[in-house]
Amino acid sequence: MSESRLAPTNPIEYRYAVHSCGYKWDLTDKPDRAVALFEHHSAAQKFGSLMWPSTFEVIDVITGEKV
Repeated sequence: MSESRLAPTNPIEYRYAVHSCGYKWDLTDKPDRAVALFEHHSAAQKFGSLMWPSTFEVIDVITGEKV
């Protein structure tokens, strides 16, 4: 049974991926995977700036460009 107060999740709506970019501090040599997806770029920017203020990047998953 699904919770009636939760809207259905549509992955296509989550266009902005936040990456922590640990490679910028030589913390990893592996490709940096997205740690969060957001529907709005402003929410993605805010999340990234709070979690990793000096290294994060937000990528538009549709165009592949940095936001």
